[in-house]
Amino acid sequence: MTSIEDEFISTVSHELRTPLTSIRGFSQTLLTSWDKLKEEDKKKFIKIIEEQSNRLIHLVENVLSVSKMNAGVDVLKKVDVNGVIKKIIPIFTEQYKTRTFSLELSPNLPPSRLDEDKFEQIMTNLIDNAAKYSGDGKTVIISTEPEANMILIKVKDEGVGIKKEDYGKLFKKFSRLENHLTSTTQGNGLGLYITKQLVEKMGGEISFESEENIGTTFSVRVPIYNQEEALRCSLVS
Repeated sequence: MTSIEDEFISTVSHELRTPLTSIRGFSQTLLTSWDKLKEEDKKKFIKIIEEQSNRLIHLVENVLSVSKMNAGVDVLKKVDVNGVIKKIIPIFTEQYKTRTFSLELSPNLPPSRLDEDKFEQIMTNLIDNAAKYSGDGKTVIISTEPEANMILIKVKDEGVGIKKEDYGKLFKKFSRLENHLTSTTQGNGLGLYITKQLVEKMGGEISFESEENIGTTFSVRVPIYNQEEALRCSLVS
């Protein structure tokens, strides 16, 4: 086993242990002290168990995505970019009730040529990141517009921003940036690594601009659907 594989297993094991320990601890407390606990404490502990369970699910999904990365993407099809964004926004408005999500979607946007499930994962990772690292009362702006033969998608937050010395870490596996929010937010350092891999495998590009204490904007460019090219690819495959 290589040192990289050792590091991968070690890091994943550590990330799994933390939520599992919380789930076990609070479950045992509920089982052994149910009659002694106040109702608000019961609800609080159950909420923690739910949050840690979701953290585990997210980690497992990300690890599976990494393990499948070399398998490539599924068949690329015509995808309505605006439609995918509109579909997933209610997830975030429910999860982050103290943030505002503003959509600036270009009308009559041409379709893109994508793997729809993986594009949804890309947008989920970026919007979740923007909301997670923005404070209460802040706004996350998601915009789309055509740009030459590409579609430009931007996710802009009003968060803590990224230090210049951390730029090189951003898309690396298991990298988490140090700021005053990282100690209170859940993450395993896989989301942006996976996002970059998926964007590039579908012929797209990802970049970012950031300013400390002002916010960060991630820009994703994906190819516009070309019917003739899609037909050629389908004939070859």
